[in-house]
Amino acid sequence: MIKVLVVRMPTRKGMDALDKSLKKSGADAFVMIGSSDTADMRYLTRFITTDPVIFIRKRGETGKIIVSQMEYERAARESAVPAITRAESGLIRILETEPDRCRAMARMIAEYAGGDILVPPLFPYSLGIALAEHTRVVVDTGTVGTMRARKRQDELLCIQRVQQATETAMELAIGLIRNSKPRKGILFRGREPLTSESVQLAIRDLLQQKGCFARDTIVSCGKDTAVPHVRGSGPLRECEPIVIDIFPRDEKAGYYSDMTRTVSRGRPSLDISEMYDTVRDAQDHAAASLKPGVSGSTIYQEAVDFFNDRGYQTGTEGFVHNLGHGVGLEVHELPVLGPGGGLLAPGHVVTIEPGLYYAMTGGVRIENIGVITRAGFRCFTGSPRELVV
Repeated sequence: MIKVLVVRMPTRKGMDALDKSLKKSGADAFVMIGSSDTADMRYLTRFITTDPVIFIRKRGETGKIIVSQMEYERAARESAVPAITRAESGLIRILETEPDRCRAMARMIAEYAGGDILVPPLFPYSLGIALAEHTRVVVDTGTVGTMRARKRQDELLCIQRVQQATETAMELAIGLIRNSKPRKGILFRGREPLTSESVQLAIRDLLQQKGCFARDTIVSCGKDTAVPHVRGSGPLRECEPIVIDIFPRDEKAGYYSDMTRTVSRGRPSLDISEMYDTVRDAQDHAAASLKPGVSGSTIYQEAVDFFNDRGYQTGTEGFVHNLGHGVGLEVHELPVLGPGGGLLAPGHVVTIEPGLYYAMTGGVRIENIGVITRAGFRCFTGSPRELVV
């Protein structure tokens, strides 16, 4: 059962961060191009499309998207902002005298915006060059990504739903490992070896039934676990660490969750057991430290110091990655729990995923997800943390 969280989110004024960026830059309009696979576009428009559309927001306005005539009726129904056709925007007229589509699009944008233009950091370079022939172009620092970091209540509930599906998939995966039978060090399911691929497939199929899409799921074993993002392949083995990392996306709403567990069928080496206890304790320490006004870089450094105090280094081995990251319309987004990470605020959804990795031993990672509230950190992950299954 989903618990409704009461999180104080930004007011309508907080959603005018784009206006503030426009004013600061001296630009008259913010312009973005992309499909709904572009998280910023999906966030601002809520319009799902495989073809790129143009979003233009003039200072003080809500913004519009420019779509093909074929997509207009659907956009008018589904987009969170008004839609106009390419003909209405002037693009069709411009193409009559300017055959180069990129240059024609740039001219249309410049005419429609009516002044200097602010573009996101990943704006297409060629289009930016063409735009600069007509008006001043300023590159934004990432305003929309910062806006996306603070989740509304509906976004939080969606992420929780995806997390519930993720936990069900994790239970299935761990159940397959728990119920396997070791034979000469290899785990078997019936007459066939239990493989990374078969567990990944079971996870994918279950998540599909729950309306989620899982890509690049990690089920790695043994020495492979020493490399954090190795997907894993081949038979799973007895008494060795198995890292399961699942980060599915809700196919309808587009939001992700993210979760990792490390398990072993049978008792692993003492080194792995001690690494597991340390990683679990580091996760608890971080969860207790997360609160508004603390920076992601501070939380990360506390984890580094925690591991160092336990005799584990940071660098090419040991603790080799950030402590965590934001999750939303992208599986990795703001805020960052790592070097350079900014201040945390209510509504930030973050993972806490400490890990230790040694080439000659293997790796351990445990990952939970939750939201920063005014009181601290509220964990969404309910699955147990147990090494031996």
